[in-house]
Amino acid sequence: MAIVLSFDIDGTLELGDPPGPVTIEMVRRAHELGFIVGSCSDRPLSSQRAIWAKIDVTPSFVLAKHQLGNVRENVTADAEAYYHMGDRDTDLQVAQEHSFGFWWEHEAGEQPWLQLDPNATSK
Repeated sequence: MAIVLSFDIDGTLELGDPPGPVTIEMVRRAHELGFIVGSCSDRPLSSQRAIWAKIDVTPSFVLAKHQLGNVRENVTADAEAYYHMGDRDTDLQVAQEHSFGFWWEHEAGEQPWLQLDPNATSK
């Protein structure tokens, strides 16, 4: 089962401005476990790419937040296995518009994706 995790940066990731509760180690672990990870943020794409390079993870996508729907078009995952996490109402809104599951930053900090199995075979 392919599962997509889309991260907002500011207020969500610890390297954001302001810092958020999702640590770099959490993101690395998700990537190592086989989740498809990337970012959809208000930050410029070059800034997002610099953060991914800094944490030594190759993202599957780097997009502006309003382009979250492009992830569904370009990244293959199971139908209901697309998730976005962020700290603003616009994060929730864009996730809902594109049928993504959503976790607020404080929920994301508890690593709810660990309850999902990216290696399970979909039925």
